[in-house]
Amino acid sequence: MGEWKRVKIGDVCTIEKGVTGLAKALPGNYPLVTTGAERKTSRDYQFDTKAVCIPLVSSTGHGKKTLNYVHYQEGKFALGSILSAVVPRDETILNARYLHVYLQKNKDRILVPLMKGAANVSLSVTAISNIEVPLPSLVEQKKILGKIDSISNEHEDFLNELDVQIDLFRKLRQSVLQEAIEGKLTTKWRDKHPELISGDNHASKLLEKIKAEKERLIKERKIKKDKPLAPITDAEKPFALPEGWVRCRLGEVAQGFEYGSSTKSIKTGKVPVLRMGNLQNGGIVWENLVYTNDDGEIQQHLLKPEDLLFNRTNSRELVGKTALFDCGEKAIYAGYIVRFHMCGKISARFSNYVMNSIYHRKWCDEVKADALGQSNINATKLREFIFPLPPLAEQQAIVERVDKLMTMIDELEKQVSERKEQSEMLMQSVLREAFAR
Repeated sequence: MGEWKRVKIGDVCTIEKGVTGLAKALPGNYPLVTTGAERKTSRDYQFDTKAVCIPLVSSTGHGKKTLNYVHYQEGKFALGSILSAVVPRDETILNARYLHVYLQKNKDRILVPLMKGAANVSLSVTAISNIEVPLPSLVEQKKILGKIDSISNEHEDFLNELDVQIDLFRKLRQSVLQEAIEGKLTTKWRDKHPELISGDNHASKLLEKIKAEKERLIKERKIKKDKPLAPITDAEKPFALPEGWVRCRLGEVAQGFEYGSSTKSIKTGKVPVLRMGNLQNGGIVWENLVYTNDDGEIQQHLLKPEDLLFNRTNSRELVGKTALFDCGEKAIYAGYIVRFHMCGKISARFSNYVMNSIYHRKWCDEVKADALGQSNINATKLREFIFPLPPLAEQQAIVERVDKLMTMIDELEKQVSERKEQSEMLMQSVLREAFAR
């Protein structure tokens, strides 16, 4: 048997952009295909056919080329304005489901490399029309679909199982952090070291020292006097603290609370400007960086090791995410980030664990202000956050315990991710064989 011929999508299909604005669509009886996994609904429909629906914008933004989904849809449906519908002109020549499977399974190899743009990454209709696809007979297309459907179902079940495990790791990390900031991870440590949590080592003594040091610096005009913070009420105490710990407002034990640079950043320059996308999972991700050459801004906003960065403006799920700047790299931070640092030798790593816990996440959800699709928590409000303060020695014990547990979880997650990657490679091998002739 000879080789299958290859045809350009534009020669055998019509390609039409969607017209429905996803934010303004009125709910109704027809499916509305979006860039996400789930369909919405629409009062009106644009198509009545079998179609492959391809997003025309990157799934993640921030200058990255990604497509999470290529959809198949049939019947009457509406299509979002940032997608295109690819419809075979002759169903006796090209099966729409065959085309969908080919593009969905090969999207990272075929579609993603065609995306263009720096900040706003997009895929053009022209680029889609020029894609070549293998075109076997209709009988062979249906055989391929049957074979792939059978394998895909098993593959999807396996991937779903791995995704459940990865989600459990995420929840386990959150559980570890929550138990850490409640003192549950160091119960045995306290039993063995009562002298390190009592007397002059009690957290209340540490709080007194920090207060005295701040008053001294205010008198010497080295720092400004902060506005008084309200006393902590019983209603603001969601969990009991262990012996030796105290509660305090973050503003009592931290200093700074400064907004970042407002200078317009550029693609190349002397010093990187960390933005909200660079704050990930409690740390700094040095990707998709922008820069500044403004010496005044660099001097004013230059980061120091053990600074904590708080994202004051973002979506509801991401506002308040915090990262520890714990490296020797030279960088400043953008205006929608608040920089602060801990006083009195309080562990920055322990503090970062507190700021990435479920406890802090719930607090962010309660105090955020929403406007124009964004959530905001300003520096004044951040100072009011109630911080669980252990003795210094126990902070170190908590950090060591958490680091050990996180390393174990990371290793387990790595093994699951490797299994997932191997499964994807096997699936790609099967697909290459199915579509090769």
